[in-house]
Amino acid sequence: MSVRIAFLISAALLLAACDSGAVPSPAERQMQQSVAPSPAKNIVLLDGRGFALGSKTHYFSAERSLVERELTQTLGAAEASGTNNECGAGPIAYANYTGGLTVNFQNDRLAGWNLTEGAEQVMVAGDVQVGTPRAEAEAASGYAVFEDSTLGEEFTLGSQMGGFIEDDTVSMLYAGTQCFFR
Repeated sequence: MSVRIAFLISAALLLAACDSGAVPSPAERQMQQSVAPSPAKNIVLLDGRGFALGSKTHYFSAERSLVERELTQTLGAAEASGTNNECGAGPIAYANYTGGLTVNFQNDRLAGWNLTEGAEQVMVAGDVQVGTPRAEAEAASGYAVFEDSTLGEEFTLGSQMGGFIEDDTVSMLYAGTQCFFR
């Protein structure tokens, strides 16, 4: 064996020995950061990408029939549903559930949600909920005033969620595609 080959093998072994395996790769770190604890089986946990129900997560673009079936099993049948053909984003089908939850669909896929009541079975991930006082919402990470909103006192929470404040409390939270007429 030549000296050069012996050197290369030694260098490879030294490099391998230096990796403790304790430092996750960037992809592993991103996966760890995006994993939130699973809510209880009977709790709908909304976030800026969709919602979780127990160990199941339904991201925006999930199949409508699956989303409606799972929400019905947890919250009961939708109180109202229909389609609004006059939305700027195109026709949006919706289903309203107990607890102030409305889910929006486009092309039979989950496109968005909004929440107008604080309910035991429906929660939003994070510290800001419907009913949160203005001062607490304003102190939340990612809070920013939505400038020039024609809909009232509107704010964003990071890049994926938004909401409205009425009477110094959060009155609605939303994410994804909405049918707001601005």
